[in-house]
Amino acid sequence: MTARKSSGDPTTRVWQRMLSGRRLNLIEPSPLDIEIADIAHGLARVARWNGQTSGPHIFSVAQHTLLVEAVMREQTPRIDVTWRLAALLHDAPEYVIGDMISPFKAVLGEDYKLVEKRLLSAIHIRFGLPAVLADKITQAIKGADKGAAYLEATELAGFEPTEAKRLFGGDPGLSPAMREDYLTPWSAAKAEKQFLARFKALTSP
Repeated sequence: MTARKSSGDPTTRVWQRMLSGRRLNLIEPSPLDIEIADIAHGLARVARWNGQTSGPHIFSVAQHTLLVEAVMREQTPRIDVTWRLAALLHDAPEYVIGDMISPFKAVLGEDYKLVEKRLLSAIHIRFGLPAVLADKITQAIKGADKGAAYLEATELAGFEPTEAKRLFGGDPGLSPAMREDYLTPWSAAKAEKQFLARFKALTSP
């Protein structure tokens, strides 16, 4: 991996400084350098769909993760709270590397996926989750993610339902009240606050 070769070069910076003061190494991320406040702050300012959504605010990755966790609750109401937390954090690496649309990820290939995988594993360890989730849980999160993507595509990003169904699968069937709540783009400040509140609710004894 090209990035790994550069990590030994003292002139090449492979870390990012966070507002908390942490310096997170992208090549060899340490769970000790990960803070939930940094994640919430970053995700609330990263736009889904490259910003190509309707509304006065971007639809942030922070809000997307809350939608995914809500879809999972509806689809699998008895699932353990641990895996709901995993759903909330499924896109957490994007607080560092941003949200790249799937076609661009395909262009970048395995190097991008490896960095993303390492970051997610470090995040999982930081918050008491397995570094690698069981396939059953991963598939449940992916199913909820696709359901959220369908709703975002049709209600915010201008996709026709037939095209969205082909790309993302069917409508997950959230109630009208939940759709209005989760699919009205929030300000960055609100998205950050709501993300932190949900994290606290999922991790409180």
